[in-house]
Amino acid sequence: MRTIAIVAGGDSPEFKISVKSASEVGKALSNRYKVYIIMIRGTEWYWEDQKGRYHKIDKNDFTLVVDDFHIRFDAVFIAIHGTPGENGLLQGYFDMMQIPYTSCRAFCSALTFNKQACKWFLREYGIPMADSVLIRKEEKLDPVAITKRTGIPCFVKPNDSGSSFGVTKVKKKEELLPAIATAFRESDEVMIEACMNGREVACGIVKTKSRTYVLPVTEIISKNEFFDYEAKYTSGKSDEVTPANLPVTVTDEIQRLSFRIYDLLGCKGIVRVDFIVIKEQPYFLEINTVPGMTDESLIPKQAKAAGIPLDELYSMVIEDLFE
Repeated sequence: MRTIAIVAGGDSPEFKISVKSASEVGKALSNRYKVYIIMIRGTEWYWEDQKGRYHKIDKNDFTLVVDDFHIRFDAVFIAIHGTPGENGLLQGYFDMMQIPYTSCRAFCSALTFNKQACKWFLREYGIPMADSVLIRKEEKLDPVAITKRTGIPCFVKPNDSGSSFGVTKVKKKEELLPAIATAFRESDEVMIEACMNGREVACGIVKTKSRTYVLPVTEIISKNEFFDYEAKYTSGKSDEVTPANLPVTVTDEIQRLSFRIYDLLGCKGIVRVDFIVIKEQPYFLEINTVPGMTDESLIPKQAKAAGIPLDELYSMVIEDLFE
């Protein structure tokens, strides 16, 4: 039986969501593998046993030290949303340790976690998307030039954060600067994006050497102003319809674009691609290379709609590491 580390936690506001994701993945994999959920927060890397005792990870080789015995892992399932699990930092570490892991490689993770850089990359290949502006903390702001480019309303987002932390929908010009200040509390870079009024959808992709699943499309109907953190993780704050009630041609185009974006970026494992559909045309929003795996998350719901058991889905990306 293989020994698998599921890394959880991280250093972003998505810490609690990551822990929930790791717990659900652990439950699904526990009959197939010997599973350890490894908590990572700052320089503290550890496993908590059933008695509540903490056992440290030796970062020199990523072994778990239990009673002076070193447990070596065959592979790592990355369940950290945000830094350091989704932006390439952990991926680079595991590459140096020569330990296989389930998510995208280091460069792909770094590129996709930077929202604006990812959009710049995909725009070269003709992927449809909203116009956007990137600003940095040290730059002098020109609100007139920004709104001339993006229009009002617009969205102000931290450039490298997930779960809609720090995101504001700006409906009046005087709301722009406070929204930028809010986003800067989450990131040193802020992306201001033109608002697209349409239907928000998401599509999961799972690709291994032997199999590819383009999962059913989900439509997200938020009861808040937009699909913010509360709408994502509070029961009753959004309706998520899987499969989405869309014309077949639109569903096919969403799945086609998702698959193409996956390949263009060189993704690996399980990812989720988000779009806004306007007049039957999907526009790219962002890609999640370590998507949520909680009960409220979209990938498990899409897998269920496709008739794919979660233990099969998660073990598929692990076994792919050894083929």
